[in-house]
Amino acid sequence: MTTSIPLLTIVLPFAAAFAGLLLSRWPHHRQPLSTKPGTASTHRAAWIAVLPTTTSAILATWLAWTGPGFSYLTGTPTTPPTAHTHGTIVTGGIPISLTLQADALSSLLGVLVTLVALAVQIYSIGYLKDDPRYPSYSAFISLFTSAMLLVVYAGDLLVLYVGWEIMGLCSYLLIGHWWEDRSNSRAAIKAFLVTRLGDVGFLFGIFTLGTAAGSFRITDVLAKVPEMPAVTLVTATMLLLAGVAGKSAQVPLHTWLPDAMAGPTPISALIHAATMVAAGIFIVARLFPAFQAARPTMDVLAVVAALGMLGAALAALAQDDLKRVLAYSTVSQLAYMAGALAAGSDTAAIFHLLTHGAFKALLFLCAGAVIHHVGSNLMTQMGGLRRELPVTFITMTIGFAALMGLPPASGFFSKDAVLLAMDEALSTGSLTDAAALLLYGCALATVAVTGAYAARAWLRTFFGRPRAVALPEPEPGTAHVVDVREAPRTMLVPLILLAIPALLLGFAGEPHLNPGVAATSVVLAALGAGAVYAFWRIDPVADPARMLGPLRLPCERAFHVDTLYAALFVRPVLALARLVVRTDDQIVDGAVRGSGRTARGLSGVLRLAQNGNVQLYVTGVLAGVLLIAIGAVVFA
Repeated sequence: MTTSIPLLTIVLPFAAAFAGLLLSRWPHHRQPLSTKPGTASTHRAAWIAVLPTTTSAILATWLAWTGPGFSYLTGTPTTPPTAHTHGTIVTGGIPISLTLQADALSSLLGVLVTLVALAVQIYSIGYLKDDPRYPSYSAFISLFTSAMLLVVYAGDLLVLYVGWEIMGLCSYLLIGHWWEDRSNSRAAIKAFLVTRLGDVGFLFGIFTLGTAAGSFRITDVLAKVPEMPAVTLVTATMLLLAGVAGKSAQVPLHTWLPDAMAGPTPISALIHAATMVAAGIFIVARLFPAFQAARPTMDVLAVVAALGMLGAALAALAQDDLKRVLAYSTVSQLAYMAGALAAGSDTAAIFHLLTHGAFKALLFLCAGAVIHHVGSNLMTQMGGLRRELPVTFITMTIGFAALMGLPPASGFFSKDAVLLAMDEALSTGSLTDAAALLLYGCALATVAVTGAYAARAWLRTFFGRPRAVALPEPEPGTAHVVDVREAPRTMLVPLILLAIPALLLGFAGEPHLNPGVAATSVVLAALGAGAVYAFWRIDPVADPARMLGPLRLPCERAFHVDTLYAALFVRPVLALARLVVRTDDQIVDGAVRGSGRTARGLSGVLRLAQNGNVQLYVTGVLAGVLLIAIGAVVFA
């Protein structure tokens, strides 16, 4: 029974996606696309999406509870991993094994994925209740969930790659859900192209490892790592790192993630907390022995993490869009996990991945409730909402406390584990001295900046003077009522449920705190928050980001990385594309059109002789006979 649970956990959301796309509007002649939202098709789609995801969550939790899942955080798994092969695809070379495995890492991540996906599905019922495309939206979330679970439970690298690519497709479809807005469709295309760029390297990295090991099965690959040449390991892991940077939005392929905020807010919670961005960190943890054996790759990962965590945190401090603040925060927190992996602690990285999945999903869904109430993403149009949205205020406060790493929230324990791993890397020599020092220094600075941008978002959203929004004049005879209620229950229940792990999940790992590191982390976060509070207290209407001074504009523009990429890559590619179009139109198509004109001209000449005049034909024949006769006489 245990061997079939991973398969059932994956298949149930996949079946929900299939049923949601094909059956939610059945019969079609009764429920056309233009039907008023909130009808039977929407309710049917909600049940089709929620029930299978709930079952998958129960199965994943049971598998982790009875298996090795929760013991992963203590580093002492009590149950051996299980794997089951459901068939083999013969390729003429290295076969592809359709293997699913349930070990400590996959069992734990399966719980995170299914629970966050379930919260997003329930939340979306209220958030998109008036959207006529809700059935397809919920089906794509189910497909997204199934793909991520395939990545988590896959026992073969190429099977894992299938789920990896399906996630990329689903992210494109969900980010571009409101494709009528050009900015949304452009954001979806950007996410698709940037992640595909990294996936090219990722696929070749899989081929390199599989060829060197003679198998694509993960257990076989890891068993062969000690026998692989150093050059092979470095090449393979560097290529894999390209895919990791794309999926987990790390430097230099991080630019797609803030623009992905164009999609519905529940999708931001799904992508940024439990699925797509978590996949890259998971891959490094899954193949951690291979990365540990490639020291240059770990140094590169450390530098990338250091630049990403501090740069993204500074960018978050200057954003006015609440969702973009959380987006850059996600890039920064994922860099923390990458830094822990580079420092040699996969346990600390996964621990922070779990707590981050809980509190970041909570923060995004709380942001959705705020935006749903205010009607805007901009913090300049928010303020004083703690009285109008008390449940959202309490739950989002818990989320911000976890993000800042304040005790006893979950982020305090996991961030302490990450910082402790980086501190130990300075003395163990797992990284070069320069990389280890850069990583730890940037991590400490990021703690202070994280406290600053979290406090700024919290104060500007829930405190200060409420920003009154002028409502349109109602029709005559209609009362002008201002709706100050909280979001519907389907949106509030997931917030309350996610607030529990965001607050208490840190105790699940049996943490062994380092008093010095923990105290330093809390003091730095408090200093960052205190500086923001001081600037806010002076002028609650003004933006505390003014404390950045001349750095504010570069931080707001994320250090102009997009502008740089546009100058170095986008414009040259577009210019080359225009040159190709002109070459094709003027040379290739011109040659074709020229041959057509030549043929028509020659046919016009021939047509002068073939005009249907019999007398002309007889004259021509006689002239020809006469020429032949003269030729015969002259040359005889």
